[in-house]
Amino acid sequence: MTKKLFLCAALAGFLVEGCVSAGKHEKLQQDYDKTNSELSACKAQVATGEAKIREAEDKLHASDVVVKDLEAKLGSTSSAKHKLEGDVAEMRAAMDALNKQRSESEKRIQEFRDFVKKFKSLTDTGKLTVKIVNGQMVVTMSSDVLFASGSAHLSKAGTEAVEQVTTLLNSVPDRKFQVEGFTDNVPIKTASFPSNWELASARALTVVKTMMEAGMPADRVSAASFGDTHPVQSNDTETGKKANRRIEIVVVPDLSTLPGYDELQKMASP
Repeated sequence: MTKKLFLCAALAGFLVEGCVSAGKHEKLQQDYDKTNSELSACKAQVATGEAKIREAEDKLHASDVVVKDLEAKLGSTSSAKHKLEGDVAEMRAAMDALNKQRSESEKRIQEFRDFVKKFKSLTDTGKLTVKIVNGQMVVTMSSDVLFASGSAHLSKAGTEAVEQVTTLLNSVPDRKFQVEGFTDNVPIKTASFPSNWELASARALTVVKTMMEAGMPADRVSAASFGDTHPVQSNDTETGKKANRRIEIVVVPDLSTLPGYDELQKMASP
């Protein structure tokens, strides 16, 4: 009986012990499940945060690209602006040069008109012609009016014509003149003139001396010879030969009025 009671008590104790352990186990299981749930929630939050970080990094990278692109465009715009400013400056300089050139051209045209007007009385009588040759104003006088054939001595009529021309040329301020002698192609060979070069040269010098005697300053006049190398008409006819026998008085252009003169002066300066 006693033995049975003992066994019953032991069995009851074991049952009670088993019931307590099961309760703890269930509590632990609940805590574990809760912890796992919280951990999963934390992991989800971490994953969400990492995704947002990556998204922010992507946006930052995109922003860097945009900034670099804007900087590049700004640099390009600045370069374009500088180039445009340079182009505008060049255009203005070109326009200034063009206006200056046009002004000088108009001035030369007016000068030529005044020149022709001055010489009208002589051109009307056929003693000379006034024209533009290679951009230069030229007074042309026939050698047949000025000189006898094969001679470098001015005739009376030739001397009067040269004196008249000198008076008119002296009224043209700030200009120099070059007297140029020309012949036809008929060769000459004398003691005084071995060739047409010497004849043309002597005639040009005679005109220069007569001009100086008529009041032309010596520093405003010079002489040159071209012989028969610059015909204005064919030498196949007498009319052509007559036209080629001539004295030309060239109005020497003022180079300082030409475009680029200042630059040429700088280049020529030591």
